[in-house]
Amino acid sequence: MNNKKIMDEDPEKLQNEAKKQSDRLAKLGIELGEIQFSYKIEEKASKEYWENRILDFKKYNETGTEYYNQVYALMKLVNKEEAQIFLLRTSKFRQLGFSLIDVMEKIKENPSIINSKDKQQSEWSKKTREQIKEISNNCLHHEMDMNSYFRDFYEKHLRKFIEKQN
Repeated sequence: MNNKKIMDEDPEKLQNEAKKQSDRLAKLGIELGEIQFSYKIEEKASKEYWENRILDFKKYNETGTEYYNQVYALMKLVNKEEAQIFLLRTSKFRQLGFSLIDVMEKIKENPSIINSKDKQQSEWSKKTREQIKEISNNCLHHEMDMNSYFRDFYEKHLRKFIEKQN
């Protein structure tokens, strides 16, 4: 089904659905903003810090996944092909999140490995420290790309769709 047919099916129904999806997205966006998770890596060598960090990230990642699934649902109303591409990005977001949690779990079990000033660290510790920095940066940049992709989509497709329906 092409995009024109999607918008011509029942404009009022699609408008109502777009409004509901937008409202859900706005609520999730507020929740996500309240969590205020930062991908910045702190060199804190305490098990409690890393336990809390993991819990905070799990909450952030779960809410972020809900948010991006909601973005997908909204995009799907006007362009199924681009929505499918976005769904793949959401899957990668989750995958990167699982990778970050795995590395944080390693650090939680041996928190001293995060201390870069320790001159007698093993090669494993150094690799783990580099790994968390790399995955954290990948998560941040992937999320930035997803948000940019959605903003572009909104400007090109969704804004016109919403204005057309009003």
